[in-house]
Amino acid sequence: MTQLKHFIVKRALGLFVAVAALIALPALAQEAPDALVKRVSQEALTVIKTDPRVQDGDVAHIRDLIEAKIAPYFDMDRMTALAAGRAYRQATPEQRKRLADEFKTLLIRTYANALNQYRDQTIDYKPLRAEPNATEVTVRTEVMRPGQQPVPIEYSMEKTPSGWKAYDVIVAGVSLVTNYRDEFTQQIRQGGIDGLIKALAAKNAAPAPK
Repeated sequence: MTQLKHFIVKRALGLFVAVAALIALPALAQEAPDALVKRVSQEALTVIKTDPRVQDGDVAHIRDLIEAKIAPYFDMDRMTALAAGRAYRQATPEQRKRLADEFKTLLIRTYANALNQYRDQTIDYKPLRAEPNATEVTVRTEVMRPGQQPVPIEYSMEKTPSGWKAYDVIVAGVSLVTNYRDEFTQQIRQGGIDGLIKALAAKNAAPAPK
């Protein structure tokens, strides 16, 4: 009887976990890419406006927030592959991981400095134009600045098993990935993938520009 009881309890617990997972998965899958961009950006703006350490310009704290709240929604492997070009395909798995880690750190540092300059901007979200079954879309927004022209920002996004993720950001017509490609190509010509990793690591270790 005791064994039968334990078996029933284990089956019940397993069924509960399975049902909970099935309930949670559709909620994640149903979040459209434009809804995701709006939610994440609004959460970030709320933190910027209400967090005293952000308002005081605590860049280290801002980086931690970006790491936790924004970075998970970017496909760093694809971004790194696009920025590094042909050399990425010839790199070892370890080199790819190190390169992606350093590139992610560089982007977080850059984004942290940008958020540190944020003041009273707002974001206008454009209607999504995409086929219902599309696996890649462009989410268009504009940053509205008082007394200045709005800045268009577009997010190139792909549908992954873990939800929609961005693999490029185009600011005022300039691709983030393309912007780094020339620099990466030059570093790779001089020292290969290891040279690029070393150069990015040195840049990330240097004090952030004012």
